[in-house]
Amino acid sequence: MKKSLAQSLLAAVALTSLLCAQQPPTASTPILKEFPVTLRQNIVAGKTPVGTKVQARLTIATLIDGKVAPIGAVFTGEVLESVAKSATAPSRLSIRMDTIQWKNGSTPTKAYLTNWYYPILFDSTENLSHDSPGGMHGEVGTQTGTTRQMGQASTPFPTGTTQQGPDLPPPPTSSVSDHRILIKDVDSAHNGDGTIALTSAHSNIKLDKSTTYVLATGDLTTSK
Repeated sequence: MKKSLAQSLLAAVALTSLLCAQQPPTASTPILKEFPVTLRQNIVAGKTPVGTKVQARLTIATLIDGKVAPIGAVFTGEVLESVAKSATAPSRLSIRMDTIQWKNGSTPTKAYLTNWYYPILFDSTENLSHDSPGGMHGEVGTQTGTTRQMGQASTPFPTGTTQQGPDLPPPPTSSVSDHRILIKDVDSAHNGDGTIALTSAHSNIKLDKSTTYVLATGDLTTSK
């Protein structure tokens, strides 16, 4: 009786081991990574050719594969798509970054330009008017709130040599928001080969090197 029970237990253990061996390993979900960057050049869909080498600077120190990429680390990649808007088709632009390099290290990556960016916030405590240097185009001080110090904050106002007179207020202080938002009238399209392209049926897509854009290793549309 004892021998029969022992044999049954051994058979059960063997069957369990066999079933576990036949179970396919559970695939781990890739971790979605995003990187705030400023481009080193302006890019215009339809004018910047496919194959153009592109570089961007990281604006916040970021942990990548166990390594800390510092502010100023350089992403290098290329333009995969560049199509101007036509009467029947939207503008399209796709940029993929393949490596990131800094003084004491580097690592491969596969990050795409997304349709997200970090807006500039202006100090609303400034007493601005449409006649002041900071009030052009109706950009009177808007909002304050949570901000962060970027490695390179963009400046939407001219920085010419005009001197400030004693009766003129100083230009507004600004900082980059720590909340990304969608670029107006620009959508994200996922191609069959896994690449990400930006599209716009409104106008040609133009990227400015003074703006903080977002690179990502995957889809950010459901993440905010």
